[in-house]
Amino acid sequence: MVVGLGNPGKKYERTRHNVGFEVLNQLAEWHGAPGSRSQFEAEVTEISCGGDKVLLVAPQTFMNLSGRSIAAVAKFFKLPATDVMVVCDDMNLPVGRLRLRGSGSAGGQKGLQDIIQKLGTQDVPRLRVGVGRPPAGFSAADYVLGRFQGKQEFELIATAVDNAARGIECWVQDGLEMAMNQVNAPE
Repeated sequence: MVVGLGNPGKKYERTRHNVGFEVLNQLAEWHGAPGSRSQFEAEVTEISCGGDKVLLVAPQTFMNLSGRSIAAVAKFFKLPATDVMVVCDDMNLPVGRLRLRGSGSAGGQKGLQDIIQKLGTQDVPRLRVGVGRPPAGFSAADYVLGRFQGKQEFELIATAVDNAARGIECWVQDGLEMAMNQVNAPE
């Protein structure tokens, strides 16, 4: 299962906080996913990647309550936490930088924290997409709920979304270690 974190609704489309949804959309497009269905308080679709079935799950509970939805999907499909890849934004990484890890703390990402709490383990793979730090005078909340600015940021994030989707394909087909080598490679 690949989980893209974000907030539902037109108001939040294309914001920094919704970069997880963008990665899901890229995977769905590349793999010809059928339209999504509403289940488990999420939009869910399925793709085939390297012969494996992969659920693409976009919680519709708002970011900070994502765990409720993801725990329900994981329980229904009997998926261990290690088979749940969470894609989320990260303000501690420069715009467009990716970091893939197999476990660890939430690092301040409240959607990821809720998933870790509801699944009862930190052993949840996560792919963080850098969205940069807010400028002086900006609150973190206003910053992540804002959109990317300028040609350079748009280009960086478009490349990051593509690279994140490729990293997820690698994770599905070749495992976490290979995907980490691909995604976390120095630039």
